[in-house]
Amino acid sequence: MNTSPNTTALRIIVSGGGTGGHIFPAVSIAGKLLELNPGADILFVGALGRMEMEKVPAAGFPIKGLPVSGFDRHNLLRNFQVLFHLFQSVRQARKIIREFRPNVAVGVGGYASAPVLLAAGWAGVPTLIQEQNSYAGVANKWLARRAKSICVAYPGMERFFPAGKIQVTGNPVRTVLEQPLPPREEACRFFGLDPARKVLLSLGGSLGARTINESLAAGVCRLPEDIQLLWQTGPGYYERAAALSKEHPGVQVHAFIQRMEMAFSAADMVISRAGAGTISELSILGKPCILVPSPNVAEDHQTRNAEVLAKHGAALMISDASAREQLFPKAIQCIRDEQACLALAAAIRQFAHPGASEIIAKKVLELCVR
Repeated sequence: MNTSPNTTALRIIVSGGGTGGHIFPAVSIAGKLLELNPGADILFVGALGRMEMEKVPAAGFPIKGLPVSGFDRHNLLRNFQVLFHLFQSVRQARKIIREFRPNVAVGVGGYASAPVLLAAGWAGVPTLIQEQNSYAGVANKWLARRAKSICVAYPGMERFFPAGKIQVTGNPVRTVLEQPLPPREEACRFFGLDPARKVLLSLGGSLGARTINESLAAGVCRLPEDIQLLWQTGPGYYERAAALSKEHPGVQVHAFIQRMEMAFSAADMVISRAGAGTISELSILGKPCILVPSPNVAEDHQTRNAEVLAKHGAALMISDASAREQLFPKAIQCIRDEQACLALAAAIRQFAHPGASEIIAKKVLELCVR
C-alpha cells in the first residue's frame, strides 16, 4: 500500500465525540492520517452542543453537527424526543455521506457515531469501528455486522464482535503524550508546585466528576504538608474548589488543564474516572492511579474497564458509592508508599499500546484503497 505524499487524495469521515476521551483519540487518528496521506480530506461529524463542536475546530479540522443525544434512563418520556432527534440525525448523516462521498467512515464512539456509520453502511462506504472499552456498547455490537474492521484496546473482544474483523491496536492517546514528558521539576514549576513534595493529580474527566470533587473537597482540610493536590474540577465545580484552594496553599485548582503533559509529569499519583482514553494515557505513561468508575455510563463500562486493571494489580479501584469515605485517605496512604506506587506503575505499563493512532490510521487507509 502506498501512503507516500503522492498518494491519491482521499475523503475520510471521523464520527463521534461527547467527551475528551472520545475526541482526543479521534483527533490523534486524524492527525496521523494527514501525516500518512497529506492530501486527505478529513471531515468530523459530532453531536450539536457537545464539546467536539469546539475542540475539533480548535485542532484544525472541520466538523458538522447532528442533533443526536443519548437515551435518558431516568425520564423515559424524554426518549420520544431522543428518538425523533435520532431519526433526524440519520437523515442528515445520509445527506452528509451523499455530498461528501467519503472513501471510508470511522466511528470512535459517542452519540454521532451510530447514525454516521449506519448511513455510511447503507451507502456502501467501508466503515471502521474504534471500540475503546473492555465491554462493547449496544450500538457498536449492532454496527459491527456491517463494519469492515474493528480496532479494540483489550483482548478477548471476540465475545462481542466477529473475530475475523478484530485487530488489537490499543487506544490512541494525545500526540504530545507519546513524546518524552518534560522534566518533573519544570512541570511542577509550571503549576506553581514544590518539586520537593509529592503531587496528587485529580482528573474527573474533561467535564468533571461530582463524586471525586466532593470527596476531595471534604478531604483537603486534612491534606498533609508533604503532599500537594493538582485538581482538575471541570467547569461546574471550579468556583467552589477555587475558594477552598485559598484556604489550603497546597492545592492548585483548574477547571480544565490544557497542558496535560505537564500535569502528568508533575504527578506522583493520579485519581481518575475509568474512561478508556484516560486509562490508555495512564498506561503509556506508567502512572500509578486510583480509579473511581462513573456509574452513569452505558453498560457500566467504566467499572468493567477498572476491574480489568485492578484484577492485574495495575490500578486501585474505589466504587463511586464508597469514594466520599475512602478516596482521600486511600490516596494519601498510597502516594506515601513508594513500593506500592512502583508496583502499580510497572503493572499498568503492561496495558500500554504505543503507536495506536498510526496502526489505526494505516488500517483506515487500507480500507480506502479496497
